[in-house]
Amino acid sequence: MVTDTQAKDSDLGPETEPAPASLDAWLEASMAGYRGPGILEKCGFGQSNPTFQLSSPSGRYILRRKPFGPLLPKAHAIEREFRVLRALQDSRVPAPKALALCEDPSVLGSAFYVMEFVEGRIFYDQTLPGMSPEERAAIFDGMNQAVADLHQVLPAEVGLADFGRSEGFVARQVATWTRQYRASEGERIEAMERLIEWLPDHLPPEQPGRIFHGDLLINNMVFHPTEPRVIALLDWELSTLGDPLADLGYHVMIWRVPPDLFRGLAGLEKTGILSEEEYLRRYLARTGRTDLPHWNFYLAFGLFRIAAILQGIWSRAQSGQASADDAEEVGRKAGPIAEIGWSIASATRS
Repeated sequence: MVTDTQAKDSDLGPETEPAPASLDAWLEASMAGYRGPGILEKCGFGQSNPTFQLSSPSGRYILRRKPFGPLLPKAHAIEREFRVLRALQDSRVPAPKALALCEDPSVLGSAFYVMEFVEGRIFYDQTLPGMSPEERAAIFDGMNQAVADLHQVLPAEVGLADFGRSEGFVARQVATWTRQYRASEGERIEAMERLIEWLPDHLPPEQPGRIFHGDLLINNMVFHPTEPRVIALLDWELSTLGDPLADLGYHVMIWRVPPDLFRGLAGLEKTGILSEEEYLRRYLARTGRTDLPHWNFYLAFGLFRIAAILQGIWSRAQSGQASADDAEEVGRKAGPIAEIGWSIASATRS
């Protein structure tokens, strides 16, 4: 959306500041159509990579940058976000347009990229308060369609054949998230220790590689302003090529989590939200799959992953590198989430 309104310095709030002159200069030289001066406003999301709305005389944009300071290996990979967004521009996947990538930290203090601002609705409360049961069902069906569309894209057809190595993907993911957890762990979480032991011994057979988003939560989707359909999938930091069922397991794990814990949906089916069974039935119909083998493994692994991510958020809060004010509170939910994952794993027959 283009705007001719320019904020004055005296109008800026505590989360708003003029864009550095170095940023304006770089964007005017590197991004077609950009015209400064810009105003940066911190967005209320982005636990990992700080995210800002960039407003200027030429329009509104979204800027995502790496956090300042030391970072975990392979974390905060905004360069990969930018690449996958560019690759999906002409696909059926609702991806916002990626406009410019800057890997020179001298411009803004860390690497960043700019993408289009997509006007729509982001639902931070997955229970969708204020909606009718019919409206909730339609929103969840629209989300289901977006996820199914993503998992049907053949990576080679959009120039992403080398975006990752899908062979041995789940085993590597288990090892990666174990390392990430170990790098940020605090007090011992018994359920995480049990999952770290159980997951490598119950790996599922290989699945054909697809584009793996890695963080398919409803708050990472922009819905049309009035229609129940996704018009932009956000936050591609964890994207790679891999097992689409691992992506789906992470996405669907919230049906096993209580609403008061972490974006959970357990027990809310009577409010119009699709049941896990119905949601998966629609996914199967849309992707042409006939079943979801080893489903409990994928659910347990999804919960393990989110627990490891939450532990990382907690760790950044301890070191003063958190991207959000509630980072410590959010991070402390790693233990309860891991316990749900272990309850699913421990009930699974070998």
